[in-house]
Amino acid sequence: MHTLKQQVERLFALGAEAGSDPTARAVFAEFRLALTRGHIRAASKDGDRWVTNVWVKQGILLGFRIGELAPVNEASGLSFIDKDTFPARNFSVEDKVRIVPGGSSIREGAYVAPGVICMPPMYINVGAYVDEATLVDSHALVGSCAQIGKRVHLSAAAQIGGVLEPINASPVIIEDDVLVGGNCGVYEGCIVRRRAVLGAGTILTRSTPLFDTVRGEIYRSTPEQPLIVPENAVVVPGSRAVTKGKAAEWGLSLYTPVIVKYRDEKTDRGIELEDLLR
Repeated sequence: MHTLKQQVERLFALGAEAGSDPTARAVFAEFRLALTRGHIRAASKDGDRWVTNVWVKQGILLGFRIGELAPVNEASGLSFIDKDTFPARNFSVEDKVRIVPGGSSIREGAYVAPGVICMPPMYINVGAYVDEATLVDSHALVGSCAQIGKRVHLSAAAQIGGVLEPINASPVIIEDDVLVGGNCGVYEGCIVRRRAVLGAGTILTRSTPLFDTVRGEIYRSTPEQPLIVPENAVVVPGSRAVTKGKAAEWGLSLYTPVIVKYRDEKTDRGIELEDLLR
């Protein structure tokens, strides 16, 4: 991939002139195919640390830069207008991805591993990486460059935000065996470590402190790293009182996520997915 990386970086450096380079379309097609097959990804794990592959994000942005608006017509009679560099992805039985009928869409340049189940309607954007045996439930979003591990359950209406720009910013990471409850939102490059559980309605952002009532810690993002949810943590929506100004006088409180326990056998029984679903 070293040669492809060099070609992408060269074309990205051309800025608005990249579209006039005669090699741009061919290079991008090779790049998009590598993304779709999972040979390259927007972030990769190095030991216990996630590293953003900046050149991959540059390649995705290059696709938007050189793409042209084109009609996308479907057999249903509906029509759409999008960049011709990012068409909707077509699947075959050989891909071993279960896509239930009902209005889901997955873009080319998104990797979806064998054993993934997609319940309608849901959307997986370019640059996303969805690993084996994950369930993407109805109305769920997997945003640009989001990295989803093995055996993850993204419940109904879960929103996994995309982080395409700035290009050096880490994308949202959901590690293996995580349960993301209904109507959860994970944004701005947050990392959810393996086997964590996000209770329904939990919202995580870079500016949101996470209160750990078990270990007596408060987790925050820093300029160098995003908010990180510890392994096995069970997080639920909570609140904290405002202690200053008019808000305190009025008795207001602000939302905050709270770790109330760490996974045990009882938790595992409560969130276990039936093998029959898969």
